[in-house]
Parts: sequence; C-alpha cells; structure tokens
Amino acid sequence: MASHSIVRVERTHPRAFVRIAAIVAVLLVLLPLHLLWRLFDRQSPIAGLFLRSVGWIAGADVSVTGSPIRRKVLYIANHISWLDVPALAGQTRCAFVAKADMKPWPLIGWLTTSNNTVYVEREARHTAHHQATALQRGLLSGQPITLFPEGTTADGTALLPFRSSLIAAVTPAPDEISIQPIALDYGPIVGEIAWVGEESFGANALRVLSRPGRFPVRIHFLAPLSHEDFADRKAIAAHSRAEIAAALGLG
Repeated sequence: MASHSIVRVERTHPRAFVRIAAIVAVLLVLLPLHLLWRLFDRQSPIAGLFLRSVGWIAGADVSVTGSPIRRKVLYIANHISWLDVPALAGQTRCAFVAKADMKPWPLIGWLTTSNNTVYVEREARHTAHHQATALQRGLLSGQPITLFPEGTTADGTALLPFRSSLIAAVTPAPDEISIQPIALDYGPIVGEIAWVGEESFGANALRVLSRPGRFPVRIHFLAPLSHEDFADRKAIAAHSRAEIAAALGLG
C-alpha cells in the first residue's frame, strides 16, 4: 500500500454538531421501535439500522467485496476507528467483542449492550474461560460477532500483532460455526480517520465529524477458514492477519 499523508481537521467545524444532532434525531426515532421489539423478547434489528445510519451521517460510503457469511460466524477484522463498528454492523448486523470498561459508558454502553456485545477483560486471565464460553454462546445464537484481535486501533499503515486468546473460543470450532477474516479499507484518507495515540474518543469523533464531504469505506470479506486446516488459535490468528495484510497491500 502506498504511504498515506495525514491531513487532519484541527478545529471543530459546525458541521460536526449538525451531524451529532442528526444522529440524536435518528436515535429518538428508532428507540421506541427497538424497545417495542425487545418487549416481545425478539432480537432487535434496530441497533444495526441505527449504526448504519451513524456511519452514513458521519460521511462513510460503505461498499462490500466478497461474500459475507451471515449466521454463526466469527469475523476477524483489522481495527482503525470507531467507524469500523457502524460500518460493519450496518452491513451485517453483527455484534462485537469489546473491552468491559466500555459497558458503563453513558449511552454508548447501553447501545453496545443492546447490540449483544460480548464484554471481555483482556488482562484478566482468570476470566478467560468464562469469556470464551460467552463468545461461543453468542456465536451459536446465530448473530455474527466481530473480533478485533489487534486489541486496539492502528493507523492503517501496518497491522499490529493479532492476539489469539479469544480465538480459543472457537478452537476447535463446532461444525456450525465459521471463521471469516475481514479487511477494512479507508483508502488514502485512513490517516484522517484513524483513532490512535493519546487522542480521546470525543476528540477523534469531533475531528472526523468535522470533515467536509464523504469518504469511501470498503469491507473486504475474505475466504472463510477451513476447520481442518486451522484448528489451532495461533494458526487462525496468523493466517487471518496474513490474509488481511495481503488484501490491504500491507507488508
């Protein structure tokens, strides 16, 4: 991949607040429908619809290549930005594996919980078994689940090491569970979107929402892994990382 120049909006533009107002308006419209759906103890599609709206309002034009598996699948993806979540959930209605400290966040924690997020404490080894059990239970429920094995966001110029601990939940995987790598590609503006370093979520969100115009986000659904060839979690992590790197043109 060619090197990317980083051009950042340094000041918050009024368009950011217009976009935030639009996101809040969509939430207020969809929230009663979501609550009604949950009243009948049904898995609500509203969270995915809301996240898709968030991505579009933020300026993301999402396109898809490849064939996504729609049920009982663990997606393994690279991680660039908070926009990865609305981009992926908007296309697949997937849930996510997220750090447990996100659960108490005002509004965001409620939204992620409503979307059946699997919360993990990445540094707490004594809870690894329970976390793996929760992940496998979520996968068997049918809803796709996305794991970002880098553990944090990267700047898009290289992939961080893929952690394999949570992949243990699907090694060996029951026959009905699939594993599919995904490459998220923001193209030449990745440096403007990436959430890295000491930048807070709020600062990054305001900066991204201040951008003029729209930008492309391409989701590459890569070939699913073979159960027979990749029964080991470290092999799954290594293979997925290599496939994603190749799709993005990274060394």
